[in-house]
Amino acid sequence: MIKTKKNGQKVRVTFTFLPEDGVKSVLLSGEWNDWVEEPMKQKKNGEFYKTKTLAAGNTFQFGYKIDSEWVTDSECPSVASPFQTQNSVLEL
Repeated sequence: MIKTKKNGQKVRVTFTFLPEDGVKSVLLSGEWNDWVEEPMKQKKNGEFYKTKTLAAGNTFQFGYKIDSEWVTDSECPSVASPFQTQNSVLEL
């Protein structure tokens, strides 16, 4: 799930992902930082989250890496990646 809050030319984006039981870490990566993997924090209810401030008016591809498996956000459109997987698309 993705929540956005626009403030001028910037958008505060909170990425939230609830994986299946037993997942120890979720990494977020996307075009906004050249695909550098960023660890997401885990809430007590098991959800992982990460908040980013991104430029408004842009479109970014991204995804989640869960225990070495690449996963898209089910609420976002997706496109094919060059690695035979799918990337989620975030339009701000």
